[in-house]
Amino acid sequence: MSKNKTSGGFPLIVSALAIAICIVIGVFIYKGVLGAPSNFEGGDPDKGHPHNILGTMYKGGFIVPILIGFLLTVITFAIERFITIQKANGRGATDKFVARIKSLISSHDLDGAIAECDKQKGSLANVVREGLEKYKFVQNDSSMDKESKVAAIQKSIEEATALELPMLSKNMVVISTMASIGTLAGLIGTVVGMIRAFAALANAGAPDTSALATGISEALVNTLVGILTSAFAIIFYNLFSNRVDQITYAMDEAGFSIIQDFQASGK
Repeated sequence: MSKNKTSGGFPLIVSALAIAICIVIGVFIYKGVLGAPSNFEGGDPDKGHPHNILGTMYKGGFIVPILIGFLLTVITFAIERFITIQKANGRGATDKFVARIKSLISSHDLDGAIAECDKQKGSLANVVREGLEKYKFVQNDSSMDKESKVAAIQKSIEEATALELPMLSKNMVVISTMASIGTLAGLIGTVVGMIRAFAALANAGAPDTSALATGISEALVNTLVGILTSAFAIIFYNLFSNRVDQITYAMDEAGFSIIQDFQASGK
């Protein structure tokens, strides 16, 4: 029996390319938007003092475009995961679909349950459909005892689930990684900025509180962007992980209902 898998998610090479593209876009934003002459006194990004938040972010240094790239990576993969998980979820509400399947199975309407799977589509429907088709295949097979039939149905459901679950969790590692390195990269930028700020203050001779305050604000830009990147990554990761857990639970619940009904049927 053929196994269908809901396609979705970036392939590995595409994922790596997407990260690289996001970092390149971050560099362009850093140079073209944050480093625009209009953001600095005298129109000089290198020597002029920033007179808005964009100019201050530009002064954050070379870590800023990398952090912007990380933030864009989180947003890109969050959109990809949202689309993929929505596709895996199918056309209707998961809980309502499982309830309809359980009702049809309890009334022994396997054809109706398969038709519901065809309407629902997605990962959950694929797994349930495989279990139902195996149910129909073995129920009238006199060459197998009941225990073997139950094992065959359970194996079919497990194989279908094994095909679907990797797609649901694919690229989640990218989001979780960005949650970890976002803050760390921001702190590196902050430390580098603070070193530069104090070095410039020392070289200037007499203490300049204005220069010190400007240097600190510029350094903290890295922390700000790093924390934003990590915060978005953590929120999206937990959101998608919870949704994957719900779909997995629905697969287990529907599979258990199929096996339980077959065991109770006496065939």
